[in-house]
This record gives sequence, structure tokens and C-alpha cells, in this order.
Amino acid sequence: MVQFTEEEKVIRRIDKRFTKGVVQYNLIEDGDRILVGLSGGKDSLALIELLGRKMRIFKPKFSVVAVHVVMKNIPYQSDLEYLKAYAASFDIPLFVYETSFDPTTDTRKSPCFLCSWNRRKKLFDAAKEHQCNKIALGHHMDDILETLLMNITYQGAFSTMPPKLVMRKFEMTIIRPMCLVHETDLIELARLREYRKQVKNCPYEVESSRSDMKNILHQLEAMNPEARYSLWGSMTNVQTELLPE
Repeated sequence: MVQFTEEEKVIRRIDKRFTKGVVQYNLIEDGDRILVGLSGGKDSLALIELLGRKMRIFKPKFSVVAVHVVMKNIPYQSDLEYLKAYAASFDIPLFVYETSFDPTTDTRKSPCFLCSWNRRKKLFDAAKEHQCNKIALGHHMDDILETLLMNITYQGAFSTMPPKLVMRKFEMTIIRPMCLVHETDLIELARLREYRKQVKNCPYEVESSRSDMKNILHQLEAMNPEARYSLWGSMTNVQTELLPE
């Protein structure tokens, strides 16, 4: 019997779940040109590796470009040389853009929302510039389940971030190829790969409700080890006849 190292086991688990998500939700097709938002965190670095290795396989034939957005009014010191070298190791070019936001322009929105919205807008502009038809984001299974719990709790809505979102108005499709990958495996991959951490010092960053939902997800898994799969399955098993009209 073949004996795998701990590193090989982690990579095989990630590869299996990554491939399953891509195939199950039809995320990548022949001829796609995909833009990856590379923040420098573990999730986006892992996504670069996963897409870079898959890009070398004969089918489907697709190409990838990476974009890093610098928010000029946030003291986030990105190691651009490291990010460029990392992306290049998978034959992916990295382009850097700058943007900013003024938190006083819309006091109804939090600075975190405005920052995220402006980064996302810049990604859309870059995708158009580089003739990409898809934008790949590094959200994993935990992110999607935490968003589901947040929306139920705070918005009163049964919704989350879907693996694939076709935005016809912008002629763009958002994909989340790591939608079935567990965060614990990505944390382990980051340790094995020795990802270089980017210096982040955001004056607006505080403990968020997402951190609370992360803890709740862990509590649910302590109660039921299959809780994440039950939550995931519930999104396609909505029994409307047993719900209020």
C-alpha cells in the first residue's frame, strides 16, 4: 500500500475538493480567461497555486492573470516582489492597481464595506482591461457557510456567496473555485508552503460578526462532525411546504 506524507495528504485533500467544486458547479470552461484577486493572504495564494497547476493540464484550456489592488489610504504594506515571484512560479503574470476611498462620503456604510466595494470595483475594471470573462475569488467552504449563518442571523435571508454568480449586467462571472475546500487544510498548506505574511495595519479593523460566526460553526461541528455538510446540503434542500408562506 502506498504511504503518503502528511504534506501529500493535505495537498491531495485540497486537490480533490478543489476539482470537485470546479466540476460540480461548472466553474471553468475551455477558452476562459480568469482574473484572480491576489491579496497576499493564504486563500488567494493557495488559489494561485491551484489554478496555476490546473492551467497546465490539457483540458479545459484556460488562462489566468493575477491582480493586486493597493488601497492607498490603508497602511497595508504588500510585499509586491514576493507576490510577483510567487505568481510567476505558476506562469501567471501579476498586475498592480491602486485605489482609495473616503469614509466620510457615505456614513451609512462601514469603512470595511467601502474598502471592499472599491477593491471589487477595481477588479472589475482590471478584468475588462485584460479581457477576462471571469473573476476568481479565494473564498473557501468556511467563508460561504459563515456568510450563510450571518445572513440568516442579521439579514433574515437564506442566502450566501454562491460558487458561481453570472453578472449579465457587467458581462462578467464571479467564481469561487475553492468553495468545497476546508479552511483548516488551507491553514496547513500555508504552513507547509511557508507563505510570507503581508503586513496589515488597518485602523478600521475590529472584531467582526464573521469571527463570531466562525466560532459558531466550530461549535456546531463539535455537536455534529457532519454539521458543515448538513448546512451545505440545506441550501439545495429547501422544503418550502414546511415553511411559512
